[in-house]
Amino acid sequence: MAATLVAGLRAKASDLLSSLAYRNAALFRLRMNLYPPYLGAGIRVTRISDDFREIDVELRRQPGNANAFGTHFGGSLYAMVDPFYCLQFFAALGPGYVVWDKAAKIDFVRPGKGTVRAQFRISEADIAAAREATATGAKYLPVFHVDVLDAGGEVVAKIEKELHVRRKPERKRRDPA
Repeated sequence: MAATLVAGLRAKASDLLSSLAYRNAALFRLRMNLYPPYLGAGIRVTRISDDFREIDVELRRQPGNANAFGTHFGGSLYAMVDPFYCLQFFAALGPGYVVWDKAAKIDFVRPGKGTVRAQFRISEADIAAAREATATGAKYLPVFHVDVLDAGGEVVAKIEKELHVRRKPERKRRDPA
């Protein structure tokens, strides 16, 4: 009984923290920068706009994330871009929507050396298109592109991300706290 109660309280606390993180860009940034896989890989969120429409991320080359050739490990390059479009849409649309990463493609253009960066941008038109496309309960599959750039502005990798966005059925929606 006590274990069930503790598990329930943990789940509620986790839901509350998650809800708060998507309302406060500074808290979200801190949470992402303390996320163990990002912390260990040298990935840092350097900037988030208050409305979550703009996120900047960097990956510093360090011994733990280098490949056999002394350049950035491809898995680290992908990890630095993996969740952000999905999280931006989730923050913008709110709890009445399901947002998932559906597919991704990465094209490694040149070896990544030193610190590399990526910038994620979504517009009000992107959000409006998602709301309109899902108004009847249909799924929406937008595709976004982001480049990972080195310090000189050269493209290291090109990434394509496809999202799955759907409005939750009425019975599963809940008002934000």
